[in-house]
Amino acid sequence: MRILLALAAFLPASAMAAPMMTATPESPASARVITKGAAWNCREGQCRAASADSRPAVLCQRLAKEVGTISSFSVDGRTFGEEDLAKCNAKAR
Repeated sequence: MRILLALAAFLPASAMAAPMMTATPESPASARVITKGAAWNCREGQCRAASADSRPAVLCQRLAKEVGTISSFSVDGRTFGEEDLAKCNAKAR
């Protein structure tokens, strides 16, 4: 256990932090949207959340179920392509 703690001290903070996700719903969302796996803060047309869930595609679908069509979705600065975004929006309300 001590070895693991010692090794963790050498990892950059970003390696231990949950991925940051950003979504742009087509319709404005309320200030806070809670989905299974993430708490989204929505302001000025964008929603942001951090989550330890390893499946951002599922989190995108869950958000789309709550707020409707998502026009853009990214994880740690990597934007979903058209195909991934289409799969996300298949669950939109």
